[in-house]
Amino acid sequence: MDRPVVIYVAGTAGGGIDLYARLLGRHLGRHIPGNPTVTVQDMPGAGGIRAADYLAKVAPRDGSALATFATGPVLEPLVGTRNAGYDMSQFTWIGAVTRDVGVCVAWGASPFKTLEDARKRPVILAGTGAGSETNTVPVILNELIGTKFKPLSGYPGTQETILAVERGEADGRCISISALKTAKPDWLRERKVNVLLQYGLEKSSELPDVPFVFELLSKDEDRQLLALLVGPGAMSRPFAAPPGLPPPRADLLRRAFDATMRDREFLDEAAKMQADVSPSSGEDVQKLVTRLYATPRPVIERAKKLLAQ
Repeated sequence: MDRPVVIYVAGTAGGGIDLYARLLGRHLGRHIPGNPTVTVQDMPGAGGIRAADYLAKVAPRDGSALATFATGPVLEPLVGTRNAGYDMSQFTWIGAVTRDVGVCVAWGASPFKTLEDARKRPVILAGTGAGSETNTVPVILNELIGTKFKPLSGYPGTQETILAVERGEADGRCISISALKTAKPDWLRERKVNVLLQYGLEKSSELPDVPFVFELLSKDEDRQLLALLVGPGAMSRPFAAPPGLPPPRADLLRRAFDATMRDREFLDEAAKMQADVSPSSGEDVQKLVTRLYATPRPVIERAKKLLAQ
């Protein structure tokens, strides 16, 4: 490639998404023919939807523009109340750094020690935007397992929500394990937070005694609903190029991403950052997003109704 590559981050500096993007950016260029410079640019706004919209409508389609997101923008076109203006199944997915499990945590000094506590009284959770996982997952959990989570929106990114919890503005937040370990590893390591529950397509081996939401559900329709909302976690820290990227250029970027995931310098730096690396190829991420967008319409309508309320 003869042009520099820019990775746009749907978040703010210092957050988990930003840290993974900068980690990848320091190593990806070595595996792209021509060794282009790779820079990272934060693009906060609307829980990541602004960056997704930019990638879909404005970014050049020559491989020089990539973006990385949390789960919110992936699902917004399906379950959002507004017209997102993009379809992520049409994006060119380059790969995902890890497969993740989400947790809902409460600050250790708060009165919320267990899941049962969260079913008895409202829990204020710091959130980043109406379409983000920080807001959608708590609403669905309230419906499925009777929690009383109350998202508090308006924080620009992960670091701001963490500060809100530490300052007592919020009781806790729902967040992926990888993001928490990268942005605030002492929270889990020093047990500064109470882990109320975990959610994802698979249970975390690190939290064997924490309630797993899928094990609390008995109805198939409830499982389908939850799978829609937490499915993107199976492709955590994903990177995408715009729709319509020429296949040779898509393959070039995908193979560069795969090589970076095996790069010893990359892996050593990730270990120092306590950044989980369990990658998925661009082809596998593309298939997962396609499956999410093929979710039965009644399940999608149920999700939209709940989130609109």
